[in-house]
Formats: sequence, structure tokens, C-alpha cells
Amino acid sequence: MPTTPNRYFVRPIAALFAVAFSASTGAASEPLSDLAALGEALFHDENLSLNRSQSCASCHDPEQGFADSRRAAEGAVSLGDDGSSLGNRNAPTAGYSAFVPQFHQDEDGKWVGGLFWDGRADDLAAQAGGPPLNPVEMGLQDEAMAVQRLKENPDYRQAFETLFSADILDQEVPAYAAMAQALAAYESSDVFAPFDSKYDRYLAGEAEFSKEEELGRVLFFSDQFTNCNQCHQLRNSPMDAQETFSDYSYHNIGVPRNPTLIQAAGLPVDFVDDGLLANPAVDDLAQQGKFRTPSLRNVAVTGPYMHNGGMQDLRTVVAFYNRYNSKSEAAQINPETGEPWGPAQVPATLSVKELTHGPALDARRVDALVAFLKTLTDQRYEHLLED
Repeated sequence: MPTTPNRYFVRPIAALFAVAFSASTGAASEPLSDLAALGEALFHDENLSLNRSQSCASCHDPEQGFADSRRAAEGAVSLGDDGSSLGNRNAPTAGYSAFVPQFHQDEDGKWVGGLFWDGRADDLAAQAGGPPLNPVEMGLQDEAMAVQRLKENPDYRQAFETLFSADILDQEVPAYAAMAQALAAYESSDVFAPFDSKYDRYLAGEAEFSKEEELGRVLFFSDQFTNCNQCHQLRNSPMDAQETFSDYSYHNIGVPRNPTLIQAAGLPVDFVDDGLLANPAVDDLAQQGKFRTPSLRNVAVTGPYMHNGGMQDLRTVVAFYNRYNSKSEAAQINPETGEPWGPAQVPATLSVKELTHGPALDARRVDALVAFLKTLTDQRYEHLLED
């Protein structure tokens, strides 16, 4: 079945996407490289799924913070190409993912970086190659099927021959790797990381914070009043212009089970996601239940939250963290369910030190942190804050 020309791809290669960014985001930026332009076309191509119904952009919508606004199980997880399959983890935003370091152990032996919640993909290219072949995502049978889909498109044939080699599409494994490389190049472009939020404009002296936002900023970066920046600060200075708001470390923060997801996905009622322990490179029970710390860029518009999508509202997330420091009975109640917070799934590995650092927050300070987190929204998504 031949494909129709991809609207995100034009010929000749030398003229690739001088205006591609404005076409797909409505904002001005540097033109994409030829490789990234190919990646943009691939990112939006539904023909790269088994039933030709789902693309990378389906779960990482450029108009929705590169998150999935059409997810199943009350938004917890994404629906597969077959229209029925569900995974067991929330699809995180792809925004700012180029800043995630390769999966490694730091000088203290702690695991850091890697893509996916458990870090099993060393880099963006490895991550990009996963969903097309995942049976509960895009569902292609193998690399050969993916490459055959590429060969159906004359634009792709020209691009791969020009950017790689004349016979690249005759070599299934190298061709698939080249496809992943192009996707990674696109995801590394400033389309995904414009650094133009109100926070960035504040740092540049181009915007002012409200009193509530400023209080939230002070609390967030404080070593005395919150524990936020222990895990959600990458750079040494809180004024760094390219702060991604994650150190990409792994922690078990005690997220309760999401019964809606368990029921929708047909999981056992006692299902436990092993997190970092599920990474084939990790063989250490002390890592069970730990997940990579996500970036907080665009966090206000990319819910639901946590690895299992069990929290719908950003304020709930802040309240969840506050439960560890507050003795108030009200703080022990999930505001979304009206019930007590569920127990940690893997109590033995809970990051107690990090979670219990700092005093309890009153409602005013919780609201201030939420207000500050909203300032991390890219300019093109700020209208979503009003929805």
C-alpha cells in the first residue's frame, strides 16, 4: 500500500524545512537540519504503525506539550495502535528529553539518566526505536516491516539515500537505526526545548512574577523550606538559563497503586511495577520501585502525573509530597479521592531522607509552588493553562 506524501516532508533535501518549525509550532526558530527535518516527518507519520493509525505524535502531541491528551484509563496511559492495548506506565512528555544524560552510575554508584521511566534506553535514538516495535504501542512486527514502510514513500527513499547511503534501505537493521537517529535529531531540536516560558523570560528580565509565583520560586529553590530542588535541579545555579528541573536520578517516592489503570489494563490487583529493577542492566533489589525523576518543564499542562498516571491535578502532586512532612490529618487524604493515600508499593526502597526533608507546607505555600510550576510552561502552551 503506497503512502501519500508526508506534509512534514518536502524535496529537495537541500531545502528541507526552512519553515518547518513555523508550520508545526506557530513560532519562529532556527531551521531544522536535514536530518532533523527527516525526523520530523517520521515523528508525524502514522504509516509507521501496524494499522497505519498512530504516530509518535499521537502519544507525544506537539500541541499538548508533547504529551498524550487522548489517553485511556482516565488519562493514565496511552492507547495502542490496535485500539485496545494499554501499557502500564504513563507516557511522559518528550519535551526537553535531549537533556537526559545516558544511563550510567555516578561516582556514588547511583543510577542516573536513560530514557523511559526505568532508563532502559541509553539515549534518544535508543528510545525512538522502541515504540514502533512495541506490540502495545505502534505494533510493527519487526525492523523489516518498518523499513518496508519507509521504502513505500519516495520522499523517504531520497532522504535516506542522501543523508546515509544509496543502499541504506536495503539493510534492515542499519536502516532502522538510521530512522531512530533521525527521530532523535528532531527531538534534540529546539522545537522540543525552546526555553521561552515565563520563568525563562523572568530570568532574562522580560517578565515579572506575581507575589505568589515569587514565593513559589523561593520555596522551590530553598534548601530550608522544601525538598523540591534536591531532585528537580540540574544546574548548580538556580538562575541558570537552561535549567531542566530534574537531576535525572532515581527514587521511590511511594506512589500508590492506580486502581483505574490496574482494572483497565487487566493487571493483577497486587501488581507492582519494579521500576528501575525492570531495566535489564540493573540487577539489584535495592532499586525496585524507583523511577527516573522527570523534568518539570511544561508540568502544568502534561498531566496526569506519576509513572502510573494516578494523579490528575498538579496541586495533588504537591499535596502528595507534603503528606510526608505534615502531621495534619487533612494532609493524609488524597484530595482527588477523599480517601487516605494508599501505601507505598515497595516500602523497603522508599527515599525517606529526600521525602522528609523540610517542614510541612500550609495551603498558601502549596498554592505558591503550583503557581511557580505553571511558570515553567513554554510560551506556545500557555493558553492551555486557561483550559
